[in-house]
Amino acid sequence: MKKLLLKILGIISLTLAIIGIFLPILPTTPFLLLSSFLFVRSSDKLYNWLINHRIFGQYIKDYQLNKTIPLKVKISSLSLLWVTITISALCFVNIIWVKFLLFAIAIGVSIHILHYKTKK
Repeated sequence: MKKLLLKILGIISLTLAIIGIFLPILPTTPFLLLSSFLFVRSSDKLYNWLINHRIFGQYIKDYQLNKTIPLKVKISSLSLLWVTITISALCFVNIIWVKFLLFAIAIGVSIHILHYKTKK
């Protein structure tokens, strides 16, 4: 049952990654990495397909082997992160400590993303 749930979540994540190719506001690489993470724990067949895919495989290999993220991906990921966190904190959250928590999470994720080298 757990593997089935992970497969379904992996497929959803992969779908979001594919949509992200065409919608600049939706980052592709984080969803591909999530799909890879979920597939490696649920389906060797899906994981191998994803890793060897002519388009998606390179994104994952760059991250796994070289620990690099393309500049465009860094910019879109950080932009989406900060826009969504800011809107959430200012428009939908009324509890002050939750607002601070959201911004702390955004800072932590930003540091994590910026920690990786930029692919040239």
